[in-house]
Amino acid sequence: MTVLTNRALNRAALARQLLLDRADLPVLDAVTHLGGLQAQEPQEPFIGLWSRLHAFAPAMLDDLLTGRQVLRTHLMRGTVHLMTTADPLAWRSRHNAMLRQRMLGVYRADLAEVDLDELAAAGRAVLADGEPRARPDLARALLDRWPSAGHRALGEMLVTALLPMVQIPPRGLWRAKGGARNVLLADWVGREIDPLDEDPTDPVGQDLLRRYLAAFGPAAPADLRAWSGLAGLPAAVAALRPELISFRDERGRELLDLPEAPRPDADTPAPVRFLPAFDNAILGYQDRTRIIDDEHRNLSVAGERVVLVDGRVAATWKSVEGTVLVTPLGKLAKADRTAVATEAEQVALFLSDKESSRVKFG
Repeated sequence: MTVLTNRALNRAALARQLLLDRADLPVLDAVTHLGGLQAQEPQEPFIGLWSRLHAFAPAMLDDLLTGRQVLRTHLMRGTVHLMTTADPLAWRSRHNAMLRQRMLGVYRADLAEVDLDELAAAGRAVLADGEPRARPDLARALLDRWPSAGHRALGEMLVTALLPMVQIPPRGLWRAKGGARNVLLADWVGREIDPLDEDPTDPVGQDLLRRYLAAFGPAAPADLRAWSGLAGLPAAVAALRPELISFRDERGRELLDLPEAPRPDADTPAPVRFLPAFDNAILGYQDRTRIIDDEHRNLSVAGERVVLVDGRVAATWKSVEGTVLVTPLGKLAKADRTAVATEAEQVALFLSDKESSRVKFG
């Protein structure tokens, strides 16, 4: 079985994540290919798409959000993702049990006296008028019935786990302010969520696996689990295995992949890229060493924006009043520093809409 080095895996990941070359794709196609972008910080997907697409303009994503072609919803790992409308409709039922368990892991004691099915039904009754509601407002409407639970536990469980919801615009629009207001997913898109398919071959799981490998492969089932939050999808892996090819990484793990997916040469040049906070190019793997050193593994979990140099995380960055501040994690070669500064200037222009930009190194 062929062994793929970390550098070869890095180049494959960059190619799948549209970070090796900016893609000439419509925004909707890019969001589809990526299986969504993690988006609990509402402005971060704009940076993620700008770094991946030629000629990306924020209005392109705004139009898709207001046109209900993409939406913001809790799904993979229980986090907010920007996704095409079709994907959460198809995938949500497969994620329901995981979402419940994750929320119970936090609020089990608070919800000890709450029947979750009754809570879900009560939440739907409150939302039946179609009015968008912030999470605290929804929880307060039910607090008299379950006073011992507390509004935070009620609200989190309803919005994140029990009821498939959408955070509606202006939340998530370019430079929009304001908190999240939620409506039921089915009401927002005018279509019911696909029921959980009990077929043992697990067609929904197979779709998730194919889509994951297209955007993240080659990868192990543990990586799929880290991205989705689901328990490895063993039935889907078994059913698809005859269609897949296998490699090993330097740790000896078996990696699965789609036969025709891109796997560039390990020496393919990789340009500097500025990634947003919580980017799935990092968080979408259990073993993240293909793109970030273990000592820096938690940077993205902590919400740091990072800079890729030669395909790997080499700095953090932030934007303050039109100035991009770059903090290298180690010494940068002169040529790399120049390349980082050049890309930082473009990031600053994108974020500020000013005719000039400033870059500082920390």
